[in-house]
Amino acid sequence: MSSTADQTGVVKPAYARSFVSDSSSFEAIEFDVIDHVATLTLNRPEKLNSFNRQMAEEVASAWRRVREDDDIHVAVLQANGDRAFCTGIDVAEGVWWYHLPIFNQEDPGVMLGPKSQLVWKPVIAALHGLVAGGGMYFVNECDFAICSESATFFDPHANGGIVSALEPMGMLARGVPYGEVMRWALLGSEERITAQTALRIGLVTEVVPDDQLRARAAELAGEIAARRPQAIQGTVRAMWEARDLPPTTAQRHGLSYTHIGNQGASSDSRTNKRAPRLR
Repeated sequence: MSSTADQTGVVKPAYARSFVSDSSSFEAIEFDVIDHVATLTLNRPEKLNSFNRQMAEEVASAWRRVREDDDIHVAVLQANGDRAFCTGIDVAEGVWWYHLPIFNQEDPGVMLGPKSQLVWKPVIAALHGLVAGGGMYFVNECDFAICSESATFFDPHANGGIVSALEPMGMLARGVPYGEVMRWALLGSEERITAQTALRIGLVTEVVPDDQLRARAAELAGEIAARRPQAIQGTVRAMWEARDLPPTTAQRHGLSYTHIGNQGASSDSRTNKRAPRLR
């Protein structure tokens, strides 16, 4: 992996390229940080929040900001507009990477997904409206998702006569049952998963009324952000890396993160205590 030196002479790997610190320069997304919670909002509602090159580059920059900024403890991913969270790639603009040599081409999920950008801070997806095809790039790399009652999920790849592979693979990795993933991938836009079905198959963890979606995501993010960041980030990284490891190796790997992340830990069970709730 290539590296570059910053102004202080410190060598940084290629993945740690600078982020855009002034979020006012973003157009295809909105980004803000309040009380240790970053909120990334997809902002192409007139295009059903489909992603193009500009959005992908801005999203990648925002994820790098989340990764590098110690003031950010948690992130929420949401979208503007009433109709859709994201409907995949903007088919009118098409792909932007085919001019590259074949072995230099990267899937757009590398730019869109927080874990592909090495974000080991929790990311909560707040989903509404249409969540289609490549929109799952976002969902698959969030730590958990909630959705509004109006949310529907489908995959239009089959309608276009093209292979659906990376998005359903990500769903499998999330633990969605194989049959449910294949039904989603093979039946096209004619069959749509409802919010309640998404809850049943584990695609989301909670369904809320449409007008409560953002408030609920912010509430959950705020609770997590109040915890000790090293404990939360160590948990996220250990669990995500465990998905690619054999069980015994994952256990040894996880033990190393407890040694690293638990140094200097102190309980907040008295100072940061809330009444328990059931779900």
